[in-house]
Amino acid sequence: MTGRTIAIAVTPGAMHPWDLYELGVVASIFGTPQPDLADPWYELRICSVLPEVTESSIGHGAYLRAEYGVAELVSADTVFVPSVAYDCVAADREVPQELLDVLIEAKHRGARMVALCTGAFVLAAAGILDGRRIATHWEHAAILARRYPAVEIDGTALYVDDGDILTSAGMTAALDLSLHLVRRDFGAAVANRLARRLVVPPHRAGDQAQFVDLSVQARAEADLGPTLEWAAAHLDEPLTVELLAARAAMSPRTFHRRLRQSIGATPKQWLLTQRLARAQTLLESTDFGIDRISRLCGLGTAANLRRHFAAVVGVTPVEYRRTFEQREAPPAA
Repeated sequence: MTGRTIAIAVTPGAMHPWDLYELGVVASIFGTPQPDLADPWYELRICSVLPEVTESSIGHGAYLRAEYGVAELVSADTVFVPSVAYDCVAADREVPQELLDVLIEAKHRGARMVALCTGAFVLAAAGILDGRRIATHWEHAAILARRYPAVEIDGTALYVDDGDILTSAGMTAALDLSLHLVRRDFGAAVANRLARRLVVPPHRAGDQAQFVDLSVQARAEADLGPTLEWAAAHLDEPLTVELLAARAAMSPRTFHRRLRQSIGATPKQWLLTQRLARAQTLLESTDFGIDRISRLCGLGTAANLRRHFAAVVGVTPVEYRRTFEQREAPPAA
């Protein structure tokens, strides 16, 4: 399948049991066909670089088994390097040179490289991260920085998209990054529908790379849900905290507090996120002008849309549209 092959590099040594979560995320998203979202989907390959390592211990009797080898990894469009054994981090155990050589070859052949959590130590050892901004788990950021000073490490980011190199922090950040990749490959509508299918946890605020999927929404408490659903359907209208609070039969102060507790955002932050998500969808799926889109998403003027869009998404609406304008419209929900 052209352009959609995903390889996971099996690393030697025992990983932490919770690393199984990250691998499960990758397998669920990229290894499960989604014909109603996009067909063809991805082709997932679990690859062993070292002939003697056909499976990697995850701990507590669990193993990751590789059915593919070096050839399939080198030829993949995207290569995932999962978290590595703890002694590769804390004790500075050397990464096998054979693994580094294969990853370097894959990068030279044009593969998109993705490191999950401490997988960044492997790409850094290969020199692939030199001069690049990356994310990793905050607990290991200082160690990585001391060991590889040529790497620019952001220990607070959930994930960093640096074009052909993408990195994430630990655990659920792998889900954020995986959905971001789907968004890059198939567009916001497909990523949003997949996120709902996976019943993703609340979207976490923080550093956001370009093209982050703003439409992946947090799940609000049951008594707030109807109000937020109504608001999402009326984004082109003037919406105030007072109006939303009245619809929820709450005082503005209570509504503000309950929403903050429920999804980690204030009403104004939530509204802005929904308006920008609507703008993303319209930029992808219509040829409407920027003035019309700004009105439909409730941001009023084109200048206001451009200002908020660039601040949050990282590019202008025109640049964003140019990135996704060649995509076919996704199937109806």
